[in-house]
Amino acid sequence: QVQLVESGGGLVQPGGSLRLACTAARNIGSPYYMGWYRQPPGKQREWVASIPSGRDTSYADSVKGRFTISRDNAKNTLYLQMNSLKPEDTAVYYCNYKVLILTAVNDYWGQGTQVTVSS
Repeated sequence: QVQLVESGGGLVQPGGSLRLACTAARNIGSPYYMGWYRQPPGKQREWVASIPSGRDTSYADSVKGRFTISRDNAKNTLYLQMNSLKPEDTAVYYCNYKVLILTAVNDYWGQGTQVTVSS
């Protein structure tokens, strides 16, 4: 298991926007699954969005219509565009890649990036 590198977090006012990015530190192959998760303060980690290879994107109800997940396969980079941010979006955001080697899954996680929505 290796760490992914997340960037783009920070402090933003309600209604503002941020774009998160997640990149592998080395060539790990082509992920069949990429996703974003978050952990709000005092709560458990929750799924936010996913973009499996060859499948439609999926979003948690809490972010649908405001967040957009995308991937750049050439750069092996995952993005999360976050618009109309709310205070309840405050959390540590984590990216996750899954790579299939034969029948074994290599599961990669980032270290997390803090997103704080506050005036």
